[in-house]
Amino acid sequence: MTRAVSHPNWGNAPWSIDFQPAQSSMPAEADFAVVGGGFSGLSAAAWLRRFAPDESVVLFESAAIGAGSSGHTGGMVLAETAAGDLPGLGDVLAGFTSILKELSIECDLALPGVYEIGRSGGLPDPPISWTDSGVVRAVKQVPGGMIDPGKMVSGLARAAEKSGAKIFENVSVDEIDFTDSVCLRFRGGQLRTSKVLLATNGMSLELSGLAGRGQTKFTLAVATEPLRADQLESLGLASEKPFYTIDFPYLWGRTMRAGGAVFGGGLVHFKDWRELASLEIGSGQAAELIARLESRVRALHPVLQNVRFANRWGGPILIANEWRPVFAQHPRSAHAVVLGGYSGHGVAQSVYLGRWAAEVLCGKKALPDW
Repeated sequence: MTRAVSHPNWGNAPWSIDFQPAQSSMPAEADFAVVGGGFSGLSAAAWLRRFAPDESVVLFESAAIGAGSSGHTGGMVLAETAAGDLPGLGDVLAGFTSILKELSIECDLALPGVYEIGRSGGLPDPPISWTDSGVVRAVKQVPGGMIDPGKMVSGLARAAEKSGAKIFENVSVDEIDFTDSVCLRFRGGQLRTSKVLLATNGMSLELSGLAGRGQTKFTLAVATEPLRADQLESLGLASEKPFYTIDFPYLWGRTMRAGGAVFGGGLVHFKDWRELASLEIGSGQAAELIARLESRVRALHPVLQNVRFANRWGGPILIANEWRPVFAQHPRSAHAVVLGGYSGHGVAQSVYLGRWAAEVLCGKKALPDW
């Protein structure tokens, strides 16, 4: 079954998911529980069963798998955190690539490098030279690339289920009792578990203990209709290297296999993450930012002057304090681990740290000191 990566009123991302979990009865207990069916949670669920094949794993997703941040990302792969390299982080790209290979996940991974673009300086004969609040040029190339988010969500979910994890969609964990064991409560039932990973990122901040450790925003993106090879060449995108600005106003983007290009920029700000539920991309501040982004893209280069857009969408992002991802014990329990707050750098890190989280829960590795 193929389904669009969607959330009510968040637009139409150009990715699709071809996974639906097997029907299963809800157990009363599990050795491990994972809350959140995005990149982090799915990766952790797959690895938990590999590290502890005799123990049970249950994953809860409040909507559909990939319906949150993971399905609405632009799929750009970066090597470091938004705060740069961190003590003990290791080689994220090598680890990420290895995980995809070990789990047999095909997600159109390409690592040609990523252009940093800016309004001062520039590489000799820069491949990118656009007009955007001045002239923006490619100033540096850093490690990275891109994936298809829908394919990666699908692949991770299949790997988790194949390993023996039980996946339940449309089950919202509303309350957690932290005692000697952990009790997850949801409408119509509860589940007791020895250990739990909370991977809800920019949503359910009080549940995960992330309230006060980051701010939930909503970021926007558009995808053009397919561009010709000569148009991509004129834009400096024929090499298929993604890009992002190192100054403001922020802009990022990438090409797609179908020939179009994705451009992203702009943030909707909230007082409370729960405002995500009522956000509509076709009205209010989100609509204004999408319109502004489209005008901005058309003004970048003559090739884009009359371009048409095939997709307009947005998704939540959790910007952590000091830009450092949160990977720590829950403030209320030694039996719970919290993972999230990638600040826009989460595509590779989420999968990489998802495996690390599984190792922590299995007692094979310690949490980092970030």
